[in-house]
Amino acid sequence: MTTLPACGAARRAARWAAALERALAPRLRFLPWIHAGMFLLFLLVVAGPLLLPPAAPQTPLWRDAAAAANFLLWGLWFPLMFLSVIGAGRAWCGLLCPMGAAAEWGNRLGPRRAIPGWLRWPGTPIVSFVVITVLGQTVGVRDHPEAVAEIFGGTMAAAILCGFLYGRRKRAWCRHACPIGLLLGVFSRLGAVEFAPRVRLDGDEGYTERGLCPTMIDLARKHESRHCIECLRCVNPGAAGGIHLRLRPPGAEIAAIRTANPNGWEVGFLFLAIGIALSGFLWLVLPQFQDWRQALGELAVDHGWDGLLRAGPSWLMSVHPDRNEVFLWLDFALILGFMLGGALASFGLLAALTALAALLAGRAGATGGFRRRAIELGYQFAPVAMMSLLLGLGAKLFELLALTPLGPGGAALAKAALFLAGLVWSLWLGQRILAGQGLSPAGRIGPLLPGLLGSVAIGAAWSPAIFGG
Repeated sequence: MTTLPACGAARRAARWAAALERALAPRLRFLPWIHAGMFLLFLLVVAGPLLLPPAAPQTPLWRDAAAAANFLLWGLWFPLMFLSVIGAGRAWCGLLCPMGAAAEWGNRLGPRRAIPGWLRWPGTPIVSFVVITVLGQTVGVRDHPEAVAEIFGGTMAAAILCGFLYGRRKRAWCRHACPIGLLLGVFSRLGAVEFAPRVRLDGDEGYTERGLCPTMIDLARKHESRHCIECLRCVNPGAAGGIHLRLRPPGAEIAAIRTANPNGWEVGFLFLAIGIALSGFLWLVLPQFQDWRQALGELAVDHGWDGLLRAGPSWLMSVHPDRNEVFLWLDFALILGFMLGGALASFGLLAALTALAALLAGRAGATGGFRRRAIELGYQFAPVAMMSLLLGLGAKLFELLALTPLGPGGAALAKAALFLAGLVWSLWLGQRILAGQGLSPAGRIGPLLPGLLGSVAIGAAWSPAIFGG
C-alpha cells in the first residue's frame, strides 16, 4: 500500500499517530456515555418535532425547533458525515453512531444466533440502501417530521432487532445491513487514517467472528478500511504487535487499490448509489418529470385506471393534506421508476466507461485480467461521487451559506470549486491506479479518458444542484 515518503514528514506522521493513540485509548471508558448521549440526541432530533405545534410561516430557524432539527439532519449531519471520512475514516460509525451502539447493546440481551447467509450476502446492504433511499423520497423525509421519524426511527428499530438476534458480541448490523455503512465504507478508502496490523499475515483479508473486532475483520490480515469502524478496541499503544493507527495521504488506499482487496460488489454499489441519489434529487427539479406525471395521469383517466389516482398509505408515501401535499399511487410509481431507472442508467454508463478504460489499459500493456483491471479502475470515481452527493443532498448547508455576505453567487462558486476538486482528485487516482497496473505515463493517457468522461457526466447530471444558486 502507498505510504508517506520515507523522510521527516513520515516520521512526524508516525509520531502524531502514536500520540493520537495514546490520547484516545485511555478515554475509551467514556464511550458508553458518548453513545448514550448520542442516543438521546437522536431521540430529540427525530421524535421531538412530532411533539411540537407547527410554527407560523416565516419563523426564523432559531425559533422553530422542528426546522432547526431538520437543519441539523440535512444541513450539518449529512454533509459533515461524508466530509469526515476524508480525515477520520468511519470514526462516526465506531465512536458516535447511536444505531450501531444500540445494535450492540441489543446483542447483549438477545439469543446471539449465527449470522444467516441472507444477511451475509454482499447485496444485502445495497438492497437496504435502495429501499431506505426510495422510501425516504416517497414519504418526504426532507420535509415532514413524521417521515423523519419513520425513516430514522424505523432504521434504529431494524438495527436493534438485527443486533438482538444475530452475532455473538458483534455488530452484524454495521457489517451487513446498515443502509449508509457501505457508502461510508467506500469513501473511507479515501481517508487519511488507517488502522493496520504491525505485522500483517499472508493472505487476503478474512472474515471471522472471533477476536476483538465488532465488524468481524480478521485483524492479522487486514488490508482495507471499508469495514473498519475505528472503534479503537484493537489498539494497544504499549503492545509491540497488534493493530496501530497510521496516517497516510488521503486517497492512498485507492491509489494502491490492487493491494487493498478491491471488491466488485463495492464498485457496483458505488455506480448504483450515484444514480439513485441523483435521480432522488432530479425528480424534484426537472420540469420533464411533471410532464410525465401529467401524461400518465391523462392515460390513467382515459383507460379507467382509478387505482393510480388514489392516495396510498401514509407510511409508504406523503399524505399531508394540511400541508397541500398528497401523493397518489401514480406519484409513487413514477418516483420509484425514475429512481430505479436513474440507478440502472448510472450503473450502465459508468460500468461501460470503466470496461472501456480496462480494455484500453490492457491494450497498452497493463497487468492483470480484464475483470481485475475494471474493478480497480471503478474506484477512481469515489471522490467525484462523494463531492456530488455532498453538494446535491447536503443542499441545506449551502442554502445557509447563501445567506452570508457571500450570497448565492458565492455559494454557487463554493459548490463548483468542491466539485472541481473532486473531479481532479478522481483523475489523479485514475492515473495512480493505472500506474499500479504497470502503465507508463504515456500509456495512461488513453485509459484515463473514459474515467474523465464519466466524471464530467456525473457533474453534468448534478449541475442543477452544483451550479445552481
